[in-house]
Amino acid sequence: MRKAVVIGINEYPKNPLSACVNDAQAIGKLLEKNGDGSPNFDVSVYTDIKTKSELTQLILDLFNEANEISLLYFAGHGAKNELDTYIVTPDAEYLNLGLSSTELLKIANKSKSKNRIILLDCCNSGGIGTTNILGDNLSIISSGLTFLTASKSDESAKETINGHGVFTNLLLQALEGGAADIGGNITPGGVYAYIDQALGKQEQRPVFRADITEFISLRKINPQVDLETLKKIIAYFPQENFAYPLDPSYEFTNNPTIKHEIKEPYASDVNVEVLKNLQKYYSVGLVIPEDESNLYSSAMKSKRCQLTHLGKHYWHLIKKNKL
Repeated sequence: MRKAVVIGINEYPKNPLSACVNDAQAIGKLLEKNGDGSPNFDVSVYTDIKTKSELTQLILDLFNEANEISLLYFAGHGAKNELDTYIVTPDAEYLNLGLSSTELLKIANKSKSKNRIILLDCCNSGGIGTTNILGDNLSIISSGLTFLTASKSDESAKETINGHGVFTNLLLQALEGGAADIGGNITPGGVYAYIDQALGKQEQRPVFRADITEFISLRKINPQVDLETLKKIIAYFPQENFAYPLDPSYEFTNNPTIKHEIKEPYASDVNVEVLKNLQKYYSVGLVIPEDESNLYSSAMKSKRCQLTHLGKHYWHLIKKNKL
């Protein structure tokens, strides 16, 4: 089972927030389904919980299950003191601000779930996932555990864009498809890369920590290039360094029935289909034309195209039956 517990807290007695409930509801809705509408995570959304005890019990229940993936998302206050870094709850006191990083690490590291993913949109969140039990902020995470946080341990997490926190706004974009790979899979590493690049040099910097040895997909959308088309790459390019020769017969507009500059050889249905697939490869960075800016010019001028480094990577994956 893929299970997610999604928590958002706005109602803090002294410093209420405005976007965290929206954040949780939006993340929960998105995680429930893949891009094609198929089931993804079994999601439970909790908003404005009141106590550390309630928060801790929800997290214990999640990670005590032997799931394929257990995912925790939290939006609310985060804080640190001389003892630890905390996910803050409304019943916070100075030396007991909420669930500490050390407590969360202990729960997650002992989890029965094969993979554990923790997404945190709160201030000082980069310190959560570490422990200062030896005097320093050390990250001690077990195999299968991933942390992605909105900010470093000494930074704030900003509100709001489009009714969401800055981090969660980008997280939503990433999960909607912005972080998808060519096959339509959205991984924690891909999400981090998307958010990191989008934030640029702003003060708030995301933090990513993981000890994973296998592919993990948070969500899947319709791929940019379908698998059947992608697998044809080894037919078009029998060797990874092969340069595919094009000519005007590959361009569908090179047809006497179309008012257009035409030249022989005229468009061939078979070759036109090949060029359409090569265009798909080109659109996702798998193929590049030689000495031309686009594949149309390559075809009309009888030039060639070849695989990029990324294209060669996928060529090898398909050749080895890994896709």
